[in-house]
Amino acid sequence: MVSVSNKTNLDLCIRYALAGFTSSINGLWTFCEIERGDFVSFLYGAKVFNLYRVKEKEALRNADRLPPWPSVTFKMSGRTYFFPFRLVLEPIRRFEESMVRPEFAYVAENLLLRGGYRKTHFQADQTTLQSVSEMGCLYDRGIERLDLRESDNFLPRLTWDKTKVSAPEVFRFQEFILQALTRHSLSDSRNLQNVFDSIGMSEFASDAFEALGEKALPEGHVDILIKESIPKGLSRKVVAEVKSGPAKPGDVDQLHGYIDEIGKECLGGFLVASKFSKKALLSATGKRIKFFAYAFEDVDRTGTYSFTELTDKFRLHDVTRRK
Repeated sequence: MVSVSNKTNLDLCIRYALAGFTSSINGLWTFCEIERGDFVSFLYGAKVFNLYRVKEKEALRNADRLPPWPSVTFKMSGRTYFFPFRLVLEPIRRFEESMVRPEFAYVAENLLLRGGYRKTHFQADQTTLQSVSEMGCLYDRGIERLDLRESDNFLPRLTWDKTKVSAPEVFRFQEFILQALTRHSLSDSRNLQNVFDSIGMSEFASDAFEALGEKALPEGHVDILIKESIPKGLSRKVVAEVKSGPAKPGDVDQLHGYIDEIGKECLGGFLVASKFSKKALLSATGKRIKFFAYAFEDVDRTGTYSFTELTDKFRLHDVTRRK
């Protein structure tokens, strides 16, 4: 569900079957998170609008001079942003539904625990998608297409080198980009099965689970929630925390708190970090927590890389087994 800032922008999104994200690192993060073939609905004013499939992704140069959305200036920072990151959408279903419907409980809980939107998008689970696929009616209205033939596309890139940063085309690598890379990796059933095998869950088939983005809990936010796609009697879950730097004992305590909060249906958790100290490893003694170090194969940290390139180079290594 993509949150929209005002009614004018919502009308433009629906009119042109487009979603647009700002020239900020958050805009790039959302653009990377959502893939071709994903399903999207718009979220505005505690209502959910329509169901679309993502046909194309485009990053446009000089978007401050391109329709349909005007640039926006935020009062707190005084910064002005435009909308270079765009999704071209295929309308599937037409509806306007209140968020208070029980079918939207997974996303609504995130909104309530966060105290409002303050986020570009909220990932729903398969149960929500199945419910939405029966709402309203097939889309039966025309859409307009913008003439952007004169626009110039670019491929957004990421870097660890501050001197290479040049928004919106090159952004500095940040932890929530790492979280997105980890989730994308775990969305591949083969990678998830490798993790299951490492953490003692070999009896579970990974293709029966889905890896979802940040999930709000009363005590905090789990970076990645892995849950059964279609629960039957039980709703088994695994939680993961992602840290771009070295893991600390406090990170282990934080993850253990989430496991306890979810309760008996949580099968355990794992911590992803660049490396692990002996104190961090010892702090997990007696807890249902495993450790994975992340790495990028053949990456020069002074260079720039697309999100797709980093996804292909991303690896998780079982630290517990090595030890």
